[in-house]
Amino acid sequence: HPPLDPRRHRLSLNSKSKKPSTFHEFARSTNDAWDIDDEEDDGMFSLKQPSSSPVQSRSMPQTPCVKFIKAPEETEVVKSCSDAQLNVNAGMLVKQQSLPVRPVIPLVARISDQNASGAPPMTVREKTRLDKFKQLLASPNTDLEELRKHSWSGIPREVRPVTWRLLSGYLPANRERRDLVLQRKREEYFGFIEQYYHSRTDENHRDTYRQIHIDIPRTNPLIPLFQQPLVQEVFERILFIWAIRHPASGYVQGINDLVTPFFVVFLSEFVEEDVENFEMASLPQDTQRNIEADSFWCMSKLLDGIQDNYTFAQPGIQIKVKALEELVSRIDEDVHVHFQKCEVEYLQFAFRWMNNLLMRELPLRCTIRLWDTYQAESEGFSHFHLYVCAAFLIKWRKEILSMLDFQSLLMLLQNLPTIHWGNEEVGLLLAEAYRLKYMFADAPSHYKR
Repeated sequence: HPPLDPRRHRLSLNSKSKKPSTFHEFARSTNDAWDIDDEEDDGMFSLKQPSSSPVQSRSMPQTPCVKFIKAPEETEVVKSCSDAQLNVNAGMLVKQQSLPVRPVIPLVARISDQNASGAPPMTVREKTRLDKFKQLLASPNTDLEELRKHSWSGIPREVRPVTWRLLSGYLPANRERRDLVLQRKREEYFGFIEQYYHSRTDENHRDTYRQIHIDIPRTNPLIPLFQQPLVQEVFERILFIWAIRHPASGYVQGINDLVTPFFVVFLSEFVEEDVENFEMASLPQDTQRNIEADSFWCMSKLLDGIQDNYTFAQPGIQIKVKALEELVSRIDEDVHVHFQKCEVEYLQFAFRWMNNLLMRELPLRCTIRLWDTYQAESEGFSHFHLYVCAAFLIKWRKEILSMLDFQSLLMLLQNLPTIHWGNEEVGLLLAEAYRLKYMFADAPSHYKR
């Protein structure tokens, strides 16, 4: 989340304000960093630059007089005084003439796979796994069950793009047919663009396009890649075409997040490292088009399985949140009772967990690792996600039980400290989720009182 700006929140350390006792009082006194108006968005997430394009003006988040210092293990926020800032700026003018300017990326925004322990990226065991994946993918007819089995514990970066295409059902298992299918589906997508995209200014679709246009700059605002106008235009086309072709739900806020992992994974085929700063315009036009089309089709396959999350009144999310409440009441009654005492409803924090598939709670690198397993699981996004959410909640039981009032508890649940998470933490989370699924999925009476 963006750093707290005291000028916007007007907090006073000396004044004693009455703590809100209900959710409505809390909501009136708190701004969610992701649900803000256009005027606030301009001040919070954009770098003021002379530009005629509304999209270009939202390029990079900034907080006045705050800079991120990159340390080996963590990112610190250091306030600088005006004199020091002048000295830094003077020195930077000399450096900018000889070195390209590369923004320092906060740890939460780094995309590449990492382990929190600092373990080396490729061990002997991982090399063996990579070889096994390559062997499976090279066979004339890929054994999808075997591929899912190996993907559950994580997919090597080198083979993740083609593996995701296969597991999502976008590519056929038969190797000879893949190139033909890719060509046909990519042409079909750009046929939709020619057929529908001009209608974004029509009265029927104007509101949909406007909402997409507003939401796109808020998608991963800390990562420079997603603030490039070219990338934002790609996301606008993908989301608008999907909304037009799915009138039962149309576009709903939150769907914009679900494009991101696919886009990053398919882009990674052409980027060795430092995806966060990669200039999309440096790729050939055909490559850009292929990444866009593949992202569209794989996102569509995902949403086909959870579309009831986004239809009117979002019944799928309501059902899943209720199931999460019942499950937690069985596996950790202390946490469940604590929520009741503090008058915290599950819907107040878990709605976002279901709507955005935990993408707002985890760094993007963790989401990509999580989705390796979701695509390996049958009904991973619709069913297994429930157990991941339960395991994720219980992971913080100590911190939850230490919060003794409504406001502090809800603030914790909306800002869980996962900034340092990597593959190890996600692996442990998934293992616990699998244990819960094994105990409760085939015995629903176990979690119904």
